[in-house]
Amino acid sequence: MFTLKRIILVTGPPGIGKTSTLRRSVKELKNREYAVGGMICREVREGGVRVGFEIMDLSTGQRGWLAHINQPEGPRIGKYRVNLTDLDAIGAASILDALQNADILAIDEIGPMELSSPAFSKALVRAVETSKPMLGTIHYGLRNSLISSIKEREDVEILKVTYENRESLHNLIADKISEYLEP
Repeated sequence: MFTLKRIILVTGPPGIGKTSTLRRSVKELKNREYAVGGMICREVREGGVRVGFEIMDLSTGQRGWLAHINQPEGPRIGKYRVNLTDLDAIGAASILDALQNADILAIDEIGPMELSSPAFSKALVRAVETSKPMLGTIHYGLRNSLISSIKEREDVEILKVTYENRESLHNLIADKISEYLEP
């Protein structure tokens, strides 16, 4: 018997198109008249050089910094410091809001920067433990006990973005989530 998965996690190497796949999936789900909440990230470049990552609440459009090379404090991940204030107030808050007010939860990205926030980690656990469908991007090869426990759940499906499927994968994802919501 085929069981529909409630949580779809998209993974793949850096630069393959995980965020683009998630954004297209969100757009397609909204076109199907579902309310999608949560958060998305995007890299910010200045003069062709990546200087940080912005986060945005999908429901409100509120934006803030996830991490920046000039962030004065916060956990250091590579050359960036994580902005825990914005990550908690926008990132974690957007997840909790979506659990109450959206049909589908989207989280881009579940990675080392985001997991440096206890508030984000708690919101992620709450999201995983609800019955709401969730779509997320997951850092490629991330080793973490929370991530491992999520990946091992029976209601999780992990899809790898490749050069071959990255232009169409969003349709498959939208179909799977729609089917879960309206069996």
